[in-house]
Amino acid sequence: MKIIRSKEFRPAKAWQAVDIASMNGTTTRLHWTDQPYKWHVNDGEEVFAVLAGAVDMHYREQGREKVARLEAGDIFFAGVGCEHVAHPVGEARILVVEKEGSV
Repeated sequence: MKIIRSKEFRPAKAWQAVDIASMNGTTTRLHWTDQPYKWHVNDGEEVFAVLAGAVDMHYREQGREKVARLEAGDIFFAGVGCEHVAHPVGEARILVVEKEGSV
């Protein structure tokens, strides 16, 4: 049994995470950040749920960059091959579910 209070989670640097679970090759992690990530394509699918704060999710579709503002409670699904980068607006706490060892 594990209880994680996301509001209290604040690591030493942006994008550090606490591992919540690893189930059959899929990880669930809580991230805190106040800095953009980097453009990337995951090794598989990714579920990105904003728990607190807001994130501008930049992604590319057919070579065009688009941006969606995600607020607390919003979820972004990156399918296989989806190039994307998260830019928090201030501080954000994010739940990420993805293939173990993904970028």
